[in-house]
Amino acid sequence: MDFTFTEEQQAATEAAQAVFSGVAPDAVPSPALVPGAVAEDIDRSLWAGLAAGDLLSLTLAPEHGGAGLDLVALCLVLRESAKVLARVPLLETCAVAMAVQRYGDQELAAELLPPIGRGDLVLTVGANGRTGHDPAELAVTARPEDGVGGSGSGSGRNNNSGASWVLDGVQSAVPWAQAADWIAVPAHAGDGRAVLALIRRDDDGVTIAEQVSTNGELFGEVRLDAVRVESRRLIDAADAWEWLRSVLTTGTCALALGLGEAVLAMTSQYTGKREQFGFPVATFQAVAMQAADRYIDLRAMEVTLWQAAWRIAVGGAGALPPAGDVAVAKIWASDGVRRVVQTAQHLHGGFGADTDYPLHRFHAWAKQIELSLGPAAAHEEALGDLLAAHPLG
Repeated sequence: MDFTFTEEQQAATEAAQAVFSGVAPDAVPSPALVPGAVAEDIDRSLWAGLAAGDLLSLTLAPEHGGAGLDLVALCLVLRESAKVLARVPLLETCAVAMAVQRYGDQELAAELLPPIGRGDLVLTVGANGRTGHDPAELAVTARPEDGVGGSGSGSGRNNNSGASWVLDGVQSAVPWAQAADWIAVPAHAGDGRAVLALIRRDDDGVTIAEQVSTNGELFGEVRLDAVRVESRRLIDAADAWEWLRSVLTTGTCALALGLGEAVLAMTSQYTGKREQFGFPVATFQAVAMQAADRYIDLRAMEVTLWQAAWRIAVGGAGALPPAGDVAVAKIWASDGVRRVVQTAQHLHGGFGADTDYPLHRFHAWAKQIELSLGPAAAHEEALGDLLAAHPLG
């Protein structure tokens, strides 16, 4: 395997590092010290910086003002964003934009994608369903208003018949829903297939109730009461939602990797300076072994991330479908990010819980990522089902 990144991908990493270099992880109040959300909006100045650095248009096609790069490049940027706990819906906006570009109505793509690349539009997606435990598409129903919907038989672009659609249901824990201009909502049609609707925050019938995430960010419960959307705003290609969900999951694994790398670097710096009995604690065998174990976790998280991102980006053939690679990446990311921050807290001692030191913020964000990915045992079960359905050899 050759994991060497292309010149364009390396350039994207360098551009991201430049944009994120001035971001402080503790720029907003600590989630441990405020009863509600740490802020009422995303980091708008950072959002503008991402747009100015052409990072919001990274995966858009040239005809939409983008660089035409793939999911691997986006994951490289997400990795850098997590190192500073960037408070922007970079993953959600880019993932939905990629889905619209890949599956959506061409006129809608031409309308939405250039402003997204310029930073003029913010997108998010409801991927948690009503409770977070059931498939997100089952939380919302979509029915054609005149009783005639799209065929949903193809895997290419949207092929609706032109009817308006009516949406009812709830999507919980939608990231930064109050700040988004558009929200992508998965839903199930009458015949059981999953569709993807794009709604505006101010559409009739849309209400957003405030929720606060584990890391203190403002999320929203998006309730849809007979919300009508025109057909071009509903994507009914057979695999559109599954593809978008895989992109979101893989991007979350990239966030876990970047956060874990930042935390291990903090731990290395601290244990290299903290002395006991006249020696840096980093020289003690017990400390070094724990840090080495977490380094191994991060390398496993990295290799499984790039495998999943590559499979999604190029559709490479394999013994298992790309969902298998995504499941493996989730297994390592979910368990790995938890182990990294737990070890960091242990090796920092009481200093790690000091709210004047940013480690506790990384711990909160890591827990949010772990909850978003779900337990590793569930992904192991899903991987087992895939192996049973696609015997190797």
